Amino acid sequence: MLIEVETIPLTFADEGRVLVLLHLRSRSVIDAPPDQLLSNYLQEESIEFGISCSQKITPTDDVAEILYTDRQARISDMQACIRRVWSCCKQETVVAMNSGVILNLDLPGIEFTVTTGGRPFRGAREAISELHQMSIPVYIASGDRVTKLERMGDYLGIPRERIYGVATPSMKARIVEELQEQYDKVVMIGDAINDLKAFQKADLAILTEQQSDSKPGILYANTDLVIRDVSEVPGIVAKLLKDITATREKCNNINSNMIQRED
Repeated sequence: MLIEVETIPLTFADEGRVLVLLHLRSRSVIDAPPDQLLSNYLQEESIEFGISCSQKITPTDDVAEILYTDRQARISDMQACIRRVWSCCKQETVVAMNSGVILNLDLPGIEFTVTTGGRPFRGAREAISELHQMSIPVYIASGDRVTKLERMGDYLGIPRERIYGVATPSMKARIVEELQEQYDKVVMIGDAINDLKAFQKADLAILTEQQSDSKPGILYANTDLVIRDVSEVPGIVAKLLKDITATREKCNNINSNMIQRED
């Protein structure tokens, strides 16, 4: 049992690993026979999945083949993860629990069963409220399940239509590109290697060390700003807005001073 390990660095530590999010209910898993093969349970309950992240592009069919035929992982492995995380998170005001597995294509098979418990960063709710007061729309793009994220969004005050679940690194990058078609500037705030592609597309990439300052160097190399707390974000955005306004006024002044020459 590995405790307090970030799933994304663990996944990216081996090229053959794929982090797979399972669309299951924790209570149903707890009630299942412990000795049952996890693959059999997933088939019997018609559990769907989403690929959260991997180092290389992996066809869904390849993931399904391994996921639904694995002969090692058992329900008891997933139950142990769920119980351990719930014991830590049950006192939180709002928490999103998700379960899944890390497949290894080179084994092939399920290498890890995974349960994560997430709560908003300290100060996130207040920071989002400040951004909304500035008329700045806020979006969530995460590898977590949509239903879990929607509850988190409700708590944070983010409309459900601005929430993207089971978002892979490539999907996050596409979301940034889509938002750039609607807005002057898109600011991306992330904290892990699966945010790299979105950082590279964003107009301003902000890396937060609020959860951990142990990040791969390539993240820092593709980041415009590094913060220790998300409460810093509204101030950064306010300055960005001020710069955008100043640039527009400068352009307007230049345009108004232009003289058209007629021959």
